[in-house]
Amino acid sequence: MFFANFIKAVILGIVEGITEWLPISSTGHLILVDHLIKMQVSKEFTTMFNVVIQLGAIMAVVYLYFNKLNPFDASKSPLQRKQTWDLWFKVIVACFPSAVIGLLFDDWLDAHFYKPFPVALMLIIYGIGFIWVENRNRHLKPKCTDLNRFTYRAAVMIGIFQILALMPGTSRSGATILGGILIGASRYVAAEFSFFLGIPTMFGASGLKLLKFLKEGNVFDFQLTVILLTGMIVSFVVSVLVIKFLMDYIKKHDFSVFGWYRIILGVIIILTMIF
Repeated sequence: MFFANFIKAVILGIVEGITEWLPISSTGHLILVDHLIKMQVSKEFTTMFNVVIQLGAIMAVVYLYFNKLNPFDASKSPLQRKQTWDLWFKVIVACFPSAVIGLLFDDWLDAHFYKPFPVALMLIIYGIGFIWVENRNRHLKPKCTDLNRFTYRAAVMIGIFQILALMPGTSRSGATILGGILIGASRYVAAEFSFFLGIPTMFGASGLKLLKFLKEGNVFDFQLTVILLTGMIVSFVVSVLVIKFLMDYIKKHDFSVFGWYRIILGVIIILTMIF
């Protein structure tokens, strides 16, 4: 049983590493994959695993952008250090809306929406949204092409869009990137800010899930610890590769292909549930 769970944790880590950054919903895919290759663990552990595994993916951002995110870097000029601090303050401000709503409705969302049908519905709805936004903006020039010119007002608006990602199947990166594009940011700026916003967001969400898991009387034994760490490590390695791919991809392409992928996957899920 342990070896089977280990292999499944590797698979889920790969799925997380790919889907956390592509705007196709990591939590939604983890829920769907779990229905296909369910780990032989408690429901409480699975719910916690599907969130905490994302820490591995988030650490890939810290690794790849460490110099850009480090305000204490002595090689930076005073202006550059100020810009780094400003970036962090904007990220923190953007976290507040989803943090407040998440704390209030976490249990309710777990009970009602961590299921295949709501995931499929959100995949389709936001897939249509991506295609519509890309068609709408096809001939529009972005107002913000430099992350240092990203305003606090824009950060708050992105934070509001991130509330949508509390619904599994929406995609945190998808909701925030979509929001960034709608308010005039370039795809590149919107994607970078989405990455950075994920750091405190996922640390907070993971901490909440871990505390909830332990508070309910659950404990970590050796096998569960190995399974969780395996998923996180695999998601970290895969995320490094996927982030590099995505940032190169969006220099030449839009997000329409991800919108169509979401719609097709959502329809397939609903059809399999019906038939």
